[in-house]
Amino acid sequence: MISEKLLQGLNEQMNFEFFSAHAYMAMAAYCSAESLDGFANFFLVQAEEERFHAMKFYNFINALGERAIITGFDSPNNDFTSVLDCFEKALVQEKEVTKRIYQLSDIAWDEREHATINFLKWFIDEQVEEEAMFDSIIQKLRRIQNDNNALFMLDSEFAKRTFTPEQQ
Repeated sequence: MISEKLLQGLNEQMNFEFFSAHAYMAMAAYCSAESLDGFANFFLVQAEEERFHAMKFYNFINALGERAIITGFDSPNNDFTSVLDCFEKALVQEKEVTKRIYQLSDIAWDEREHATINFLKWFIDEQVEEEAMFDSIIQKLRRIQNDNNALFMLDSEFAKRTFTPEQQ
Protein backbone atom coordinates (compact mmCIF):
# COMPACT_ATOMS: atom_id res chain seq x y z
CA MET A 1 0.00 0.00 0.00
CA ILE A 2 1.50 3.32 -1.04
CA SER A 3 1.18 6.60 0.79
CA GLU A 4 -1.44 9.16 -0.09
CA LYS A 5 1.36 11.58 -1.06
CA LEU A 6 2.85 9.13 -3.56
CA LEU A 7 -0.56 8.17 -4.93
CA GLN A 8 -1.40 11.82 -5.45
CA GLY A 9 1.91 12.35 -7.24
CA LEU A 10 1.31 9.37 -9.54
CA ASN A 11 -2.16 10.65 -10.38
CA GLU A 12 -0.83 14.14 -11.04
CA GLN A 13 1.83 12.76 -13.35
CA MET A 14 -0.70 10.62 -15.21
CA ASN A 15 -2.80 13.72 -15.83
CA PHE A 16 0.27 15.76 -16.81
CA GLU A 17 1.10 13.12 -19.42
CA PHE A 18 -2.42 13.54 -20.83
CA PHE A 19 -1.86 17.31 -20.82
CA SER A 20 1.43 16.82 -22.66
CA ALA A 21 -0.45 14.92 -25.37
CA HIS A 22 -2.73 17.94 -25.79
CA ALA A 23 0.27 20.26 -25.94
CA TYR A 24 1.73 18.17 -28.77
CA MET A 25 -1.65 18.16 -30.54
CA ALA A 26 -1.56 21.98 -30.47
CA MET A 27 1.92 21.90 -32.03
CA ALA A 28 0.69 19.46 -34.68
CA ALA A 29 -2.21 21.78 -35.47
CA TYR A 30 0.19 24.70 -35.95
CA CYS A 31 2.37 22.63 -38.29
CA SER A 32 -0.67 21.45 -40.27
CA ALA A 33 -1.83 25.05 -40.69
CA GLU A 34 1.65 25.86 -42.05
CA SER A 35 1.41 22.94 -44.55
CA LEU A 36 4.24 21.15 -42.79
CA ASP A 37 2.56 17.77 -42.65
CA GLY A 38 5.69 15.83 -41.72
CA PHE A 39 6.27 18.05 -38.69
CA ALA A 40 2.56 17.72 -37.86
CA ASN A 41 2.97 13.94 -38.01
CA PHE A 42 5.99 14.16 -35.69
CA PHE A 43 3.87 15.90 -33.05
CA LEU A 44 0.86 13.63 -33.59
CA VAL A 45 3.11 10.64 -32.94
CA GLN A 46 4.52 12.43 -29.90
CA ALA A 47 0.96 12.94 -28.62
CA GLU A 48 0.29 9.19 -29.00
CA GLU A 49 3.44 8.46 -27.04
CA GLU A 50 2.36 10.78 -24.22
CA ARG A 51 -1.07 9.11 -24.03
CA PHE A 52 0.75 5.76 -23.87
CA HIS A 53 2.83 7.11 -20.97
CA ALA A 54 -0.31 8.33 -19.21
CA MET A 55 -1.85 4.89 -19.56
CA LYS A 56 1.27 3.30 -18.08
CA PHE A 57 0.62 5.41 -14.97
CA TYR A 58 -3.09 4.55 -15.07
CA ASN A 59 -2.35 0.83 -15.25
CA PHE A 60 0.33 1.01 -12.55
CA ILE A 61 -1.99 2.82 -10.16
CA ASN A 62 -4.67 0.20 -10.77
CA ALA A 63 -2.15 -2.65 -10.35
CA LEU A 64 -1.36 -1.24 -6.91
CA GLY A 65 -5.04 -1.59 -6.02
CA GLU A 66 -5.49 2.16 -5.98
CA ARG A 67 -7.75 4.44 -8.00
CA ALA A 68 -6.60 6.58 -10.90
CA ILE A 69 -8.20 10.01 -10.69
CA ILE A 70 -8.73 11.78 -14.01
CA THR A 71 -8.74 15.56 -13.81
CA GLY A 72 -9.10 18.42 -16.24
CA PHE A 73 -6.33 20.78 -17.17
CA ASP A 74 -5.70 24.20 -18.65
CA SER A 75 -5.62 24.68 -22.40
CA PRO A 76 -2.20 24.08 -23.91
CA ASN A 77 -0.28 26.85 -25.63
CA ASN A 78 -1.51 27.38 -29.18
CA ASP A 79 0.70 30.34 -30.07
CA PHE A 80 3.78 29.48 -32.11
CA THR A 81 5.92 31.61 -34.38
CA SER A 82 7.77 28.84 -36.22
CA VAL A 83 8.54 25.15 -36.26
CA LEU A 84 11.67 25.95 -34.26
CA ASP A 85 9.48 27.67 -31.66
CA CYS A 86 7.36 24.49 -31.43
CA PHE A 87 10.41 22.35 -30.77
CA GLU A 88 11.88 24.79 -28.26
CA LYS A 89 8.58 24.78 -26.36
CA ALA A 90 8.45 20.99 -26.63
CA LEU A 91 11.90 20.75 -25.02
CA VAL A 92 10.69 22.96 -22.16
CA GLN A 93 7.69 20.63 -21.81
CA GLU A 94 9.96 17.56 -21.69
CA LYS A 95 12.21 19.19 -19.09
CA GLU A 96 9.13 19.78 -16.94
CA VAL A 97 8.19 16.11 -17.31
CA THR A 98 11.72 15.13 -16.26
CA LYS A 99 11.55 17.38 -13.21
CA ARG A 100 8.21 15.86 -12.19
CA ILE A 101 9.45 12.29 -12.67
CA TYR A 102 12.51 13.06 -10.54
CA GLN A 103 10.29 14.52 -7.81
CA LEU A 104 8.12 11.40 -7.86
CA SER A 105 11.21 9.23 -7.74
CA ASP A 106 12.47 11.17 -4.72
CA ILE A 107 9.19 10.53 -2.89
CA ALA A 108 9.34 6.81 -3.77
CA TRP A 109 12.95 6.61 -2.54
CA ASP A 110 12.10 8.44 0.70
CA GLU A 111 9.25 6.00 1.30
CA ARG A 112 11.27 2.94 0.21
CA GLU A 113 8.46 2.10 -2.23
CA HIS A 114 10.45 -0.27 -4.41
CA ALA A 115 7.74 -1.14 -6.93
CA THR A 116 7.30 2.55 -7.74
CA ILE A 117 11.06 3.10 -7.86
CA ASN A 118 11.32 0.30 -10.42
CA PHE A 119 8.33 1.63 -12.39
CA LEU A 120 9.76 5.16 -12.56
CA LYS A 121 13.17 3.99 -13.76
CA TRP A 122 11.67 3.36 -17.20
CA PHE A 123 10.44 6.97 -17.32
CA ILE A 124 13.79 8.35 -16.18
CA ASP A 125 15.51 6.52 -19.04
CA GLU A 126 12.78 7.66 -21.46
CA GLN A 127 13.24 11.30 -20.46
CA VAL A 128 16.95 11.19 -21.24
CA GLU A 129 16.04 10.02 -24.76
CA GLU A 130 13.23 12.57 -25.16
CA GLU A 131 15.33 15.56 -24.15
CA ALA A 132 18.23 14.44 -26.35
CA MET A 133 15.91 13.96 -29.34
CA PHE A 134 14.35 17.42 -29.01
CA ASP A 135 17.71 19.06 -28.45
CA SER A 136 19.09 17.39 -31.58
CA ILE A 137 16.15 18.54 -33.70
CA ILE A 138 16.46 22.08 -32.36
CA GLN A 139 20.15 22.12 -33.32
CA LYS A 140 19.28 20.93 -36.84
CA LEU A 141 16.54 23.56 -37.21
CA ARG A 142 18.92 26.29 -36.07
CA ARG A 143 21.55 25.13 -38.57
CA ILE A 144 19.20 25.10 -41.52
CA GLN A 145 17.63 28.45 -40.59
CA ASN A 146 15.76 29.64 -43.71
CA ASP A 147 16.93 26.89 -46.05
CA ASN A 148 13.59 25.73 -47.47
CA ASN A 149 15.14 22.69 -49.13
CA ALA A 150 16.58 21.46 -45.84
CA LEU A 151 13.27 22.18 -44.08
CA PHE A 152 11.45 20.18 -46.77
CA MET A 153 13.86 17.26 -46.31
CA LEU A 154 13.34 17.25 -42.55
CA ASP A 155 9.58 17.53 -43.04
CA SER A 156 9.71 14.51 -45.37
CA GLU A 157 11.75 12.56 -42.83
CA PHE A 158 9.25 13.29 -40.04
CA ALA A 159 6.35 12.21 -42.25
CA LYS A 160 7.66 8.64 -41.90
CA ARG A 161 7.69 8.66 -38.09
CA THR A 162 5.41 6.12 -36.42
CA PHE A 163 4.65 5.05 -32.88
CA THR A 164 5.16 1.43 -31.91
CA PRO A 165 4.30 0.84 -28.24
CA GLU A 166 6.12 -2.51 -28.17
CA GLN A 167 9.40 -0.61 -28.55
CA GLN A 168 8.54 1.54 -25.56
